[in-house]
Amino acid sequence: MPSLEDHQSNEFTKMIVLGDPGTGKTGGLASLVKDYWLGILDYDNGLESLKQFVRRECGKEGLANVEYRTLRDKRKSTPSGSMVDGGATAFTDGLKMLDHWKYKNDDGTMTDYGPPSQWGPERILVIDSMTLQAKAAYDWCEQMVPRGKSGQFDPRAVYWDAQKSIEQCVANYTSEAYRTNVICITHVNYIDNEDGTRKGYPNTIGKALSPIIGLYFNSIAMCTVKAGGKRVVQTAPTAMVDLKNPKPFAMLPEYPIGTGLADFFKVLRSET
Repeated sequence: MPSLEDHQSNEFTKMIVLGDPGTGKTGGLASLVKDYWLGILDYDNGLESLKQFVRRECGKEGLANVEYRTLRDKRKSTPSGSMVDGGATAFTDGLKMLDHWKYKNDDGTMTDYGPPSQWGPERILVIDSMTLQAKAAYDWCEQMVPRGKSGQFDPRAVYWDAQKSIEQCVANYTSEAYRTNVICITHVNYIDNEDGTRKGYPNTIGKALSPIIGLYFNSIAMCTVKAGGKRVVQTAPTAMVDLKNPKPFAMLPEYPIGTGLADFFKVLRSET
């Protein structure tokens, strides 16, 4: 019979890093590159800050420790607004990568890092960001939804299908069988609750999913900007945003953005 000491949460971290735009969510990943290999599903197409921070802190050797795949559907402008140009494949392409990280390069060669579920404790799967991954799921579901003769459809059905798709995706990579570390970067979705309170939740798709998505993760931290422009990784909950980690007695309330995520992982990996 296994003891609590053997629980898989002692080996793998499943984490949400949330924050408003410009708070350093993506750039903060740089502190992890010295100790971990990162595989990033890049839905935001915004890794330039990470590239510059890794180059400064770790040199070219550090850049080689980050693998990424940018997943964005091509869009076009129409009289009805912006829409996907062709098939919406960003979400399903990401699902394939979550199952087996392989793809064909421009020169015809194959890159193959195997199933992320078997990467182990020295690698980190990064979803950047879950916010735009959810948007990609919506675009995919919108193309799949049944339509009437004039092309009309029920948008509520699209939201429902997109929410279920994202929740199933999260349930997969936060499960015990998915044996690697996971960091999901999201923006903050501020929602007015029925009890009159206003809370910030991970921004996914629609209001129904955001308040429950955190249940799947054992850690939630927030990047924020303090007075004077100081960026920090905050670990202690606030009146507006619920944060958590498995070692609240050992974790400091906040860490500098330059070392924050690495500090967070070190506390979780310590024996005490």
